[in-house]
Amino acid sequence: MCGIFGAVNIDGFFDRAAFERFSKLNDVTSYRGPDDHGVCRLKLKQSEAQVGDCFDVFLGNRRLSILDLSSNGHQPMTDQQGRWIAYNGEIFNYLELRLELQAKGHEFTTDTDTEVILHVYSEYGEQGFNRLNGMWAFAIVDVPNRRVVLSRDRFSIKPMYLLRFPGCIYFASEIKQLLPLLPTRRLNVETMSAFIMQGLLDHSRETFFEGIVKAAPRTNIVIALDTGDTSESVYWKFDRTNHIGSQQEAEEQFRELFLDSIKLRLRSDVKVGVLLSGGLDSSSIAVGCRMISGDRVESYSIVSENGLCDEHRHINILAETGLKNRQIVFACDDVLQDLDKVLDHNDEPVGGFSVVAQYKLFRAIKQETDVTVLLSGQGGDEVLLGYLKFFFFHLKLLYLQRRYLQVMFQLGASLYQRTVVHQFTLRSARRYIPTLGTGLDRVFKSRFAPVPIWSCGDIASRQIADIEKYSVPALTHYEDRNSMAHSLEVRHPFLDHRVVELLTNVPVEWKIRNGWTKYLLRQSFPELPDTIRWRRDKQGFLTPEKNWLKHDLDQLIRKTFHDSELSRAGILNDREFMKYYDRFQRGAAIPDSDIARTFIAERWMQHAF
Repeated sequence: MCGIFGAVNIDGFFDRAAFERFSKLNDVTSYRGPDDHGVCRLKLKQSEAQVGDCFDVFLGNRRLSILDLSSNGHQPMTDQQGRWIAYNGEIFNYLELRLELQAKGHEFTTDTDTEVILHVYSEYGEQGFNRLNGMWAFAIVDVPNRRVVLSRDRFSIKPMYLLRFPGCIYFASEIKQLLPLLPTRRLNVETMSAFIMQGLLDHSRETFFEGIVKAAPRTNIVIALDTGDTSESVYWKFDRTNHIGSQQEAEEQFRELFLDSIKLRLRSDVKVGVLLSGGLDSSSIAVGCRMISGDRVESYSIVSENGLCDEHRHINILAETGLKNRQIVFACDDVLQDLDKVLDHNDEPVGGFSVVAQYKLFRAIKQETDVTVLLSGQGGDEVLLGYLKFFFFHLKLLYLQRRYLQVMFQLGASLYQRTVVHQFTLRSARRYIPTLGTGLDRVFKSRFAPVPIWSCGDIASRQIADIEKYSVPALTHYEDRNSMAHSLEVRHPFLDHRVVELLTNVPVEWKIRNGWTKYLLRQSFPELPDTIRWRRDKQGFLTPEKNWLKHDLDQLIRKTFHDSELSRAGILNDREFMKYYDRFQRGAAIPDSDIARTFIAERWMQHAF
């Protein structure tokens, strides 16, 4: 787990001054890799006119040591055959891949996964990256073939940002490394509009800064320095073929794959813990860890100061079974103390105060424990149909198929079980019903075409859309920036590509059944305490946001919008927004997320511009 920075000059060469500048940009994110750092300059193109310190490729790395803690893990790393790598991430099946490559005659000098990637490339080329089970963003410089290969993992877990100029390409782990290279810093109005109006983040390759984009997931970018051509290719695709014959077979296969995913993600030369929310997903990971490694794994949770908005009851139920657990209290004062720090580390606005709570949790883990790696339940809702919207998307599709009895049965079962239907609110469903609009329409200045997030061809396609655009990228963005701010690594057992392929292919009726969501998971892990296994509500990672916005943060919000950057940018009518806020304070049916998101966006604008 690390941070990287790189530069490629396609048309010409960089000079010594550029090398010094790039080295400093590599160190901007030293917190991502406090254990070691390295840089190298390489010359791939042939030119007699250029001599001395000139180079056309720069690679930089900041290392957080997880596997092979010795100096053998230093990066940029070379295979001594003219191939170099700068890498951020972990390949969890590196031991199996190393055995496979050794059988083909490859020899290894380190115990790192980094070296394995170089040998995979040597043996199979960039299409061999589909063999990797992990999370990554890396650059391989192939000197003999005068090409640079950039690659990003399947599910947007590890970041890679790109900045292109005529003849040059720059890439980095964080936006802040690329900002000094921009001639002018300009807001991407379309990205900001989608964020404020729809709460979307990382739903496209665009960022909040014009000119800086994200590398696409499951994609390789090949830069050929001989021709100057740049091409992209997808190395992995979602398999839409279902090979499972029965629900029992699906439960058995899911259980086996999920436990193996956890087992692979427990591989580490440093201590591993679990992030525990008390929900079904994180509880399943905690139980799986205990099944695999006994009571060695500790868990860590964030709770609210009054206990009204968290899941401490379910956390305590697991703790009573013998799971070690530490709880960190989150209060409104933490928002005041940490919001600007969170915005600085994320480089873009965040969706709510739960992200600030997560930042505090990671800081406490770093300061109070010796844990470096954490397992997280992100991705579970997307692959197991845990979000409430999936239940109603399913009913809508059944209705369109004229399967009216099934619609009535699922509604009746949910009412009887007191599950999804009992949690439905028009306010939470508003973003998926475009005809309802939003109160923010009145305060919004810019012309904005909404992103059609309500579109749902079939459930599997909707799952894939959430994994690729509407959900997972934003959640992993927060988790990566907040954890790496404190030199911690987070791993995601539900985002093992084998688990994702299985769960996006099994019939919906095996995941949504008898009024229950995540039915397949509930059936597969009887080891879970029944109170958690059959809990009816879905809470998520909550904070008492509504009360804070109405009372504790009132003065700060009014002060923040006194001189509005969003208004100056032509996006928001600040006076109309304050009227909207006044109505919210008086008890109007206005989502607190509208207020929080717009306040955070304004705060970020003042911070970034």
